[in-house]
Amino acid sequence: MRTLCASTLIGELFVIGFAGLVAMKDPDLATSTVWTVCGIAMFLCVALCGVITRPGGVALGWALQIALVASGVFVPLMFFLGAVFALLWWASVHFGRKVDEAKARFAAGADQPDAA
Repeated sequence: MRTLCASTLIGELFVIGFAGLVAMKDPDLATSTVWTVCGIAMFLCVALCGVITRPGGVALGWALQIALVASGVFVPLMFFLGAVFALLWWASVHFGRKVDEAKARFAAGADQPDAA
């Protein structure tokens, strides 16, 4: 699960950075505010890569997904990109857990001697 989720978060890091560049064009938003918010979100993406397997890591990831979709208020394309990354996040968590379970079953089966 960790690899899939971390890959999604690193992709989001780039999308957040590019969204910050787009948001800078809005005359109603201060550049310092845009980069403070984007910087915090980008830091959270990197930090979550390290804590994704700990309790609450997946929930923090979901909170980041919600914030990413909500950022569409300022950059309308983020409604779409946020939804795409939320779907990717769900897939990373769902299929990552299945892969982890399959690895555990395989490791348990490999530990037992053959009955031949």
